[in-house]
Amino acid sequence: MTYDDLIPVIRKLALEAGDKIMEIYNSDDFDVKVKSDDSPVTAADEAADALISDGLRAAFPDVMLVTEEQAATHSTTGKTFLIVDPLDGTKEFVHRRGDFTVNIALVEDGVPTRGVVYAPAKDRMFYTQADGQTVEETGALDKDTVGDVTPLSVAASDNSALMVVASKSHRDQATDDYINKYAVKDMKSAGSSLKFCLVATGEADIYPRVGRTMEWDTAAGHAVLTGAGGMVVRFDDHSPLEYGKDGYANPFFIAYAPSVDLKPA
Repeated sequence: MTYDDLIPVIRKLALEAGDKIMEIYNSDDFDVKVKSDDSPVTAADEAADALISDGLRAAFPDVMLVTEEQAATHSTTGKTFLIVDPLDGTKEFVHRRGDFTVNIALVEDGVPTRGVVYAPAKDRMFYTQADGQTVEETGALDKDTVGDVTPLSVAASDNSALMVVASKSHRDQATDDYINKYAVKDMKSAGSSLKFCLVATGEADIYPRVGRTMEWDTAAGHAVLTGAGGMVVRFDDHSPLEYGKDGYANPFFIAYAPSVDLKPA
């Protein structure tokens, strides 16, 4: 598998999954179930997961696949794999707030190197090209023809007036306490992996996450941010956030533009 092979496949699968999700999102009603970890799951999660996982397995049968909605994949181990969150931000989806995303990434030697984040309700698509540069694609988002793309680069941050983005559904006092260490110009709230993308576009300077996430929640956004010059580090010691961990659970982390002067946890 080469990057030239990978990128068209994950881009198209993300768009196709987005169509499935929006069919259900725009319906009159849909069922919401609760998983063993008390997180919600809908028919949209399951339909998007089936489409993406079938497509990836057909295209890249020799590459390990980890996906949120298939518990059997969570017991596999390795440092190089494809990882999928077919619908990140299910709470945003259920409440019809639009801040949900399709996420597909390639992790190599514990590092997310390529990925796509697609927000179908917002018509925003971000992905790394084969050369590693992150772009936002605009226009019709045709499945077979790439439209106009804008190369992304993180902001040259002003540490006396930072723009912070934080979770819409998981904001807590610990997050606020950390944000208060900075000179903040303004705050944004966003759901799902869109927070990584807002740092990648320069719309925000820093996204701290003081709460539970899994690797499938973050890998695609991490790759998108890296391809725009950004960084993702552990909250506790500011070492790089690594992937392929046992159980695929993340520690707390900070995603940011490198010109931000990080404060101690």
